[in-house]
Amino acid sequence: MKKIETRFGEVEYDPDNLLIFPAGLIGFPTLQSFIVMPNKKDGPLFWIQSVDDPDIAFVLTDPTNFFLGYEVTPDNAERSSLQISPEDECYILAVVTVPPDQKITLNLAAPIMFAPKTNRAIQVILENTEYQSRTPLPA
Repeated sequence: MKKIETRFGEVEYDPDNLLIFPAGLIGFPTLQSFIVMPNKKDGPLFWIQSVDDPDIAFVLTDPTNFFLGYEVTPDNAERSSLQISPEDECYILAVVTVPPDQKITLNLAAPIMFAPKTNRAIQVILENTEYQSRTPLPA
């Protein structure tokens, strides 16, 4: 087990259970290793904490909790990056932004694809989409 000091306090983690972003996240290409933080509250949101920079953490959610018709399927290149076959599970997640005015938005234009089989994830930019990077939650 290893430990890092974060906004959540000291966090102990198993390096074998890290969530790996081989190409980093958009705007954060050097952040490749993350810990999924345990959810202390019931709800659809959860944190991923960077191991590479303990000052960085992101809130994620399954966007279908809020947008039932939201659907993204990984293509062959994305499956290759995730090291999975077409039969393997791939979850689609969205980065959540909570600004000072508390008007929460989801980044539906650049979802995260997560493969539990390999513990790998990639963030992709959707082309020719009506989705926005700051999509407000439905009323």
